[in-house]
Amino acid sequence: MSAEEIQKASANRLLSLDVFRGITIAGMVLVNNPGTWGAIYPPLKHAEWHGWTPTDLIFPFFLFIVGAAVPLAFAKRLEQDGVNKDIYFKIVKRAVIIFALGLLLAGFPFFDFANLRIPGVLQRIAICYLIVSIIYLNTKWRTQLLIGVALLLIYWALMKLVPAPGFAAGDLSKEGNLSGFIDRAILGFNHIWKSAKVYDPEGILSTIPAISTALAGVLTGSWIRSDRSQLEKVGGLFFAGAICVAVGWCWHPFFPINKPLWTSSYVAFTAGMALQFLAFCYWLIDIKGYQRWTKPFVIFGVNALALFVGSGLLARVFSLIHLPRLNGTQGNLQTWLFEHLFLSWASPINASLAYAVSYILFWLFLMWLLYRKQIYIKV
Repeated sequence: MSAEEIQKASANRLLSLDVFRGITIAGMVLVNNPGTWGAIYPPLKHAEWHGWTPTDLIFPFFLFIVGAAVPLAFAKRLEQDGVNKDIYFKIVKRAVIIFALGLLLAGFPFFDFANLRIPGVLQRIAICYLIVSIIYLNTKWRTQLLIGVALLLIYWALMKLVPAPGFAAGDLSKEGNLSGFIDRAILGFNHIWKSAKVYDPEGILSTIPAISTALAGVLTGSWIRSDRSQLEKVGGLFFAGAICVAVGWCWHPFFPINKPLWTSSYVAFTAGMALQFLAFCYWLIDIKGYQRWTKPFVIFGVNALALFVGSGLLARVFSLIHLPRLNGTQGNLQTWLFEHLFLSWASPINASLAYAVSYILFWLFLMWLLYRKQIYIKV
């Protein structure tokens, strides 16, 4: 990255946050696009139920980053113009567009509305962004902290004390948890995640603690904008992160770390991990100045939404182009590329990883073309 590029990026954005966002969205695309779902290295899979893998950090990291960007985006404008209708309009407009893009990904290309999955990754991001932005505009940091903690305690109480019909209170199984019951009761089986069948990992009730994940990011963004020295900021991030990780682990025996349920312990643990990772990036990039390696992730980070939506749509297109497999059965373009370009020279698990890496490198090239022309797709 040239000195001019670094100076320009630093002047307009927090470079370490862009890099953090870029690493996170690259990881999200990587784990979503293996050559075959039948051969994946364990760290690139989600935990089966309770517990976590590195893959389970990706989505909460992104929600955390969404929250962290809120103070950085709004603070200067608030100092100049204060809170006005125009800010609220832009927040609502952005949330609606992101939610609609999530529905586009869920329905493309046939848009079978009778079986359209309503929750989703972008839908949850849209809702959390909308709510935490409104909270940020109307409260101070202490109130934001209290709201975040209160939401985690309320969700914990609901999940542990209120039984789903036909199951005992505190049942956290796939079939018996309260969050899944609410998804089935309100959305119906046709509008939740088909792979899970009885719950949705981005469902209604579990969005409550997800708001706390984004609020942790909001508090972090405000801390970074403060007048403290850079070393004080890094120390504060590391310290807060260590506390959150400890809280998550201590809570785990009573309310297990679980991504599909987005449990309160999961929120605390992943927020702590995000704080520490951002602190490391901030120290390495913005303080120590090690920035040459960051360019690919800056390229991803400044067009993260375009990367997520575009890569999802292209993967769907690949699945629609029918081609025969090597064994003579019906396949599609994705399986054809995997078998002919990767499985021909590597073991299934390595070929699957090579396909995923090649897919993300292909998108790096496309995003570089946008970055080169200074095209940043925003909503």
